[in-house]
Amino acid sequence: MSELTTIVTLIGEIGVLIGVITPVIVSMRKISNGTKCQLRSEMLRIYYHNHEKGIIRQYEYENFVMLYEAYKALKGNSFIDKIYEEVKSWEIVS
Repeated sequence: MSELTTIVTLIGEIGVLIGVITPVIVSMRKISNGTKCQLRSEMLRIYYHNHEKGIIRQYEYENFVMLYEAYKALKGNSFIDKIYEEVKSWEIVS
């Protein structure tokens, strides 16, 4: 009987842990999605600010690349890949 009691106790404790961890995972997913939205928004702001001339300042380009890398690390979609490829083709000025 002792082994059965131990197993039932462990199952109960696992259930409690899952109950605690699940809201944390949901919150992390929401934060990740919000962060991706902010990164995408800033990249698009930089893109639309410069796209007519096809010229971008060095610091804006470096910032854009860092934003892009963070966005992709968060599993951002491929929509921004096309924007990134276009920005890479622009003239970079200091």
